[in-house]
Amino acid sequence: MDLDDAGSTPILQQYRVVKAQHPDALVLARLGDFYEMFGADAQEAAPILGVALTGRGFGAAGRLPMCGVPHHAAPGYIRRLLEAGRRVALWDQVGEVVPGRLVDRAVTRVLSPGTISEADYLDETRVARCAALYCSGGRTGVAAFDPASGELLLTEVAGGLDSVPLREECERLDVAELLIAQDADAAPPTLLPTIPRTVLPPAFFDSSRARERILAVTATQTLDAFGLQEVDRAVCAAGAVLAYCERARLTLTAGFVHVRRRNDSAGMRLDAQTRRNLELVTALGGGVSLAALLDRTRTPMGARLLRARLLEPLTEPLLILARHDAVAELAVAPRLRDTLGEALAAVRDLERLVARCVQGSAGPRDLAAVRQACAALPAIQDILSRAQAGELTTAAARCVAPDDLAARLRELLVDDPPGSARDGGCIRAEADPQLDELVGAGAGARTWIAGLEDGERQRTGIPSLKVGYNRVFGYYIEVPNAHRRAVPDEYVRKQTLVGAERYITTALKERETVVLGARERALARELELLQTLTAGVADHAAVLLDASAAVAILDVHRSLACVAVEENWVRPLVDTSGVIDIDAGRHPLVERALGPGRFVANDCRLDAAERIVVLTGPNMAGKSTFLRQVALLALLAQVGSFVPAERARIGICDRIFTRIGAQDDLSAGLSTFMVEMAETAAILRQATSRSLVILDEIGRGTSTYDGMSIAQAVVEHLHDAPPLNCRTLFATHFHELTVLAERLPRVTNARVDVSEDGDAITFLHRIVPGGADRSYGIHVARLAGVPAGVLVRARQLLAELERERPVAGSGGDVPAQLSLGIAPEHPVVAELAQLDIEGLTPIAALNKLAELRERATP
Repeated sequence: MDLDDAGSTPILQQYRVVKAQHPDALVLARLGDFYEMFGADAQEAAPILGVALTGRGFGAAGRLPMCGVPHHAAPGYIRRLLEAGRRVALWDQVGEVVPGRLVDRAVTRVLSPGTISEADYLDETRVARCAALYCSGGRTGVAAFDPASGELLLTEVAGGLDSVPLREECERLDVAELLIAQDADAAPPTLLPTIPRTVLPPAFFDSSRARERILAVTATQTLDAFGLQEVDRAVCAAGAVLAYCERARLTLTAGFVHVRRRNDSAGMRLDAQTRRNLELVTALGGGVSLAALLDRTRTPMGARLLRARLLEPLTEPLLILARHDAVAELAVAPRLRDTLGEALAAVRDLERLVARCVQGSAGPRDLAAVRQACAALPAIQDILSRAQAGELTTAAARCVAPDDLAARLRELLVDDPPGSARDGGCIRAEADPQLDELVGAGAGARTWIAGLEDGERQRTGIPSLKVGYNRVFGYYIEVPNAHRRAVPDEYVRKQTLVGAERYITTALKERETVVLGARERALARELELLQTLTAGVADHAAVLLDASAAVAILDVHRSLACVAVEENWVRPLVDTSGVIDIDAGRHPLVERALGPGRFVANDCRLDAAERIVVLTGPNMAGKSTFLRQVALLALLAQVGSFVPAERARIGICDRIFTRIGAQDDLSAGLSTFMVEMAETAAILRQATSRSLVILDEIGRGTSTYDGMSIAQAVVEHLHDAPPLNCRTLFATHFHELTVLAERLPRVTNARVDVSEDGDAITFLHRIVPGGADRSYGIHVARLAGVPAGVLVRARQLLAELERERPVAGSGGDVPAQLSLGIAPEHPVVAELAQLDIEGLTPIAALNKLAELRERATP
């Protein structure tokens, strides 16, 4: 049954109105101790939540689907809906529950994946931004808002919604929800395919309204201070995202929202393939990601900043140098690291605590955490008072807590407040005279009630008389039936039980009124004081958010210093030379998996004379590990980290490209080879002379000759094309390509060393000069457990093939062009192809066959 066809009960009538106001959201109605959903909402939500789909019958009209979740467990269920990309409207009870009357309800919050600030729904290590996109004139404006920090980022990229720069920008911004104009071209499936999209009316993107909204939420008179003069499209997008957040019931204040234009020139863009291949934030196998390896942070803010820096390394040497200085100073001071870590941990997630105060959703324990953070900030300044590195001193100077706010929080809040403000007991005794008066008014009555039981037992002579309380009847006197005759006349019967009667007296009800009235008024006063404290935090949002950003910076520097010391990493030299010179480099993730002392370190040299390394060697010998290792060291250096090596000099890379591994894209109808070619094409179009390119086994997904031809052409293009000549590591099993080093001056050969002992081989994992002439594929097959009969046959076939076509590159004269072993066409073959077989008689065909055989015989 559809919701419109169900009955006309008061709840369903109101539910229909709310659903009409929020047609694109799942409406959760608070009914007593449950959140309920009806109709299509229930059918959609039940399988996501894993709850039973029930229903209510309406006679011949049918059954209305229903499902519900307990109120106390609702955050976990709501998080599942958000993770599934759904929007949720919370229709809560806002009035008092009065028997016989319909409770007043209102939509208190509209939640979507990109408009969350509540801790229950967020991953503390990741940002979840709501991004609006606005296209015009061949460019796209992007405005990304983080409701949990108030940061509004604006930028523009070339191209429309289907452009690669836009996709990379959205991935780098950790977009959780996309907002697109109704009249815009449809966003392609490749643009964040798993992220929910919301289509908004064109009016949301109006330029004039957008400027008004930005000025309103920043309390400024002009946008010039934000540097937004040349990003009009981004301004339109910003207006849309702000309007959408306001519609979601988010509070946007001047101290909370801070606008920043992204500076693309200072950061490196990393495509999705490189982020995946280098395992920056997600491990490919059962190990750990680079982010997990580096994370020694003590605050969630630091963890989020570390992740953001990994996804956007710097390209400005002076900024990188400043980060290295900070890490170096902390690396040599273990006591400083330890004390700083303790102080940082006390700050907790100040950024999101402030956001919850701004939104009015902070609880007593959130306020206590803000109080703790305010106490820790001056301690951080003291700890770093003698620091020398500019990054440390600048960040420490920003760790400022508003004195009046800190003092007010200390004065009012108890040391260990309850989880819910409705429980009471959040405010210190003697902190507020009005509250003390209300508490004192009820204290006398509670004392009288506490002594009533003993007094009445003595007065009535009923030893088993009890005084109790419940929410339905309030305070009562309970007398067992065995003593019913001794009950005084002034007792008024209130309730009959199986073995006892419950009574009230006029005096007891008078004291009850005092106690309950005082309790309610005291609780109301506590809530008022807590709201005042919450508003005070919100009023100081700008200062506190700036302090939280500084704490995150210090936390990341300390984390990287801890890793450098624990893992024995060294400070790299980063300059503009265009050189990569690494002594005894190590792959950080593989080294962690193997354990200390087991990883075989290798050198790498890429400079003006040796720009491209063609790396050959057996399967499983470590070629891919070496390629990833060099890319990771360059990335770590530009993030501001030390690197796993004995010495490293890294010339700035403007981009790092990786084409590693075999993957298809069935959803897009792309084969493994097509994906490989598409990624290679993208690299060749986007790389510059300052890029680092990692290519692993290009051309292996097609025939040998096709693959080898493509691989050679790619190497030649990287070497010869004027805009390229970029630093390149090219791993291949086409050993014929090793002759390129003798023809192309900036190409050099390297191979992975192997020790042979009869049929047994040992992978030494050392990178040495020169080319390999074998891949040892059959040996690897034996290690993998391929049956012996298959291995014997494979060796026979390999020997035959090598006799027919010896491997090139083992010496001798080098041809100007690699030979692919294709002989010129024989005249007999040409004549045979032109022969009209259908027009020959059997005798003529036999005679022609004999003639052709004679001519073909040498």
